[in-house]
Amino acid sequence: MVNNSFTAPASRLSIAPATFLPRAGAPPVAWRVTDALVDYAVAEAEMEARAAAIARGEADELVWLLEHPPLYTAGTSAKAADLVEPERFPVHRTGRGGQYTYHGPGQRIAYVMLDLNQRKPDLRAYVASLEAWLIATLDAYNVRAERREDRVGVWVRRPEKGPTVEDKIAAIGIRVRRWVSLHGISLNVEPDLTHFSGIVPCGVREHGVTSLADLGRIVSLPEVDMALRAAFEPIFGATRDEA
Repeated sequence: MVNNSFTAPASRLSIAPATFLPRAGAPPVAWRVTDALVDYAVAEAEMEARAAAIARGEADELVWLLEHPPLYTAGTSAKAADLVEPERFPVHRTGRGGQYTYHGPGQRIAYVMLDLNQRKPDLRAYVASLEAWLIATLDAYNVRAERREDRVGVWVRRPEKGPTVEDKIAAIGIRVRRWVSLHGISLNVEPDLTHFSGIVPCGVREHGVTSLADLGRIVSLPEVDMALRAAFEPIFGATRDEA
């Protein structure tokens, strides 16, 4: 999923991942991990407030790792027909780009609040770099994930299911306000994959979803957090634990 307020190039994959390192002398990106489930509306309000403070120069950039209770979110391109079971979980309308997605326990959410104006004001390259971050994280678990021309996010081939079958293991949905990024990524570590059946995830009907656990990689969220942080820094710069 990606904000669709700009015109996509003829070839999405012609936009290569890039480094989004901060300007010289910028403080490290604050890194926050919340262990308890976080209400979606509470998280969104906190994210909006922090992004506004970053834009004003009153707060450091932040990556916030968390989990939500089971819910569906509808992005700016969501289609009513893609909400298959509207009564199953709460549905939250949100300002990020993209369509419907699921969030729930066992899925690592990373809300990424970066000042792109002080890094590189290029939305397409930013999305490609978020994908590269996820691909590098998954490589730590010997999972080969890939970008796709017609679908944002990262995908895993499933030859045991068929020669052309592939599943989505991580989604991306962003919004940018005053060149500060909001929302971010979701990586399926060990969620209940049946919960995705209440929607058409990201509007893609012909492919499924998977997780690290589904692929036989049984890892804890703290382990995934370490892999995310290690893969983040070469692309986006140094981090520090939030005080």
